Amino acid sequence: MRLLFLIIGLISLALGIIGIPLPILPTTPFLLLAMACFARSSKRFESWLHQTKLYQVYVADYRETKAIAPSRKKKIIVQIYVLMAISIYFAPLVWVKLALFALTIFITYYLFCRIPDKKEPQNDRLD
Repeated sequence: MRLLFLIIGLISLALGIIGIPLPILPTTPFLLLAMACFARSSKRFESWLHQTKLYQVYVADYRETKAIAPSRKKKIIVQIYVLMAISIYFAPLVWVKLALFALTIFITYYLFCRIPDKKEPQNDRLD
């Protein structure tokens, strides 16, 4: 069973990494799955993934607080819009273009309406 979890974890990690430049593959869920699989199969891989910048950027906030900072959401949505626009432009079939556009709308809705905003630290200084 441990070997199966390790293989699923490695595949999930690979899909998460591929999902960074591709808007079709969701990075964070694959990395969360990889972390869960590594927790059941290899503490060494779990510890390694937890210490990577990949984990810190894409997973840490969401895993720990179940929320994403508004500034991070804005960066995410800009990247998604740029990559989806390119994908829609080059898609050869109209129904593929429509599906990509619908996916973009769904991602926007989910990101801003379903995932709560994380409170960002205030810079309250007295000068």
